[in-house]
Amino acid sequence: MKYSNVFINSLSYELAPQVISSFELESRLAPLYQKLRIPMGQLAALTGIEERRWWPADHILSDGAIAAAHKTIAETGVNINDLGAVIYTGVCRDQHEPATACRIAAALGVNSSTAIYDISNACLGVLSGILDIANRIELGQIKAGLVVSCESARHIVDITIENMLENKTIQNFSQSLATLTGGSGAVAVLLTDGSLPLKNTRQHKLLGASHLSAPEHYDLCKWGSQPVGLKLHREYMRTNAVPLLKEGVALALNTWQHFLDQRSWSVDQVDKVICHQVGSANQKQVLAALKIPAHKEFPTFKKLGNMGTVSLPVTAAIAHDQGFLIKGDKVSFLGIGSGLNCMMLGLEW
Repeated sequence: MKYSNVFINSLSYELAPQVISSFELESRLAPLYQKLRIPMGQLAALTGIEERRWWPADHILSDGAIAAAHKTIAETGVNINDLGAVIYTGVCRDQHEPATACRIAAALGVNSSTAIYDISNACLGVLSGILDIANRIELGQIKAGLVVSCESARHIVDITIENMLENKTIQNFSQSLATLTGGSGAVAVLLTDGSLPLKNTRQHKLLGASHLSAPEHYDLCKWGSQPVGLKLHREYMRTNAVPLLKEGVALALNTWQHFLDQRSWSVDQVDKVICHQVGSANQKQVLAALKIPAHKEFPTFKKLGNMGTVSLPVTAAIAHDQGFLIKGDKVSFLGIGSGLNCMMLGLEW
């Protein structure tokens, strides 16, 4: 995938207001820790995540996406009527149907010719949405489009902790650990063809993208529901972390090689990378396998945890705001999601 006239003009975000420490979660797991003789502090030690943020219990997902979208509109001054597509890409949604994007589009006041729909692709949702709109722009179908997402970890973490206390085994602890890293936030990404009269001067050019998959590993990480009684179902999330990391790194390496070949770049020519934020073990192994020096990457997982689809774009926005990403940088977005899927985007910042 190569692009010649697609630009990211805004990355706006909302961070959930409630800060939840790893120590707080471990305190709720005290009976399990005592039975298995696990010392306090293991969650932060194993993941590198000290805290994450959560929305209030009554928070509506689309409200977070709407708030981020309004920030993008205020920053850029984009005419709502120029939005040819509004895509919601979160793992979490308001309901099964209609598309969560419909309520967001209604709040923004888009016109009747705007394409409105949801995309689901695990933690790669926002990147999938970016490429979907990029393709429409490159084909000349639209001049601009908006990708929005909002993720909430509170509910699934609460359920997981209840399950861990009911089933106090080391196997259950191991398969539940990744869920406890979940954070919450929202993001909006505006893409245009570069022709619109916008207020801001940000215009990060999308150069191309590579995507490879390994669907034979579809069962390594799952979030869904399972029957627990007559006409009763309960949400669950399970992650086989060791094989997931091993196979994810292998897929990332193959995708990275494909990406560099496509762009005719060497590793040294990539100035900065923004990765999906999982935790310290994933960060170290992925960067080592791809031979990317740690100083070229901007991590946020320590304070924000894993925010699913929102993690990578929010990290890019924070990296830009803090001066890590500067004009002219050759930047790669590196995304790996359960499935397994891997997607890498190249940009000129």
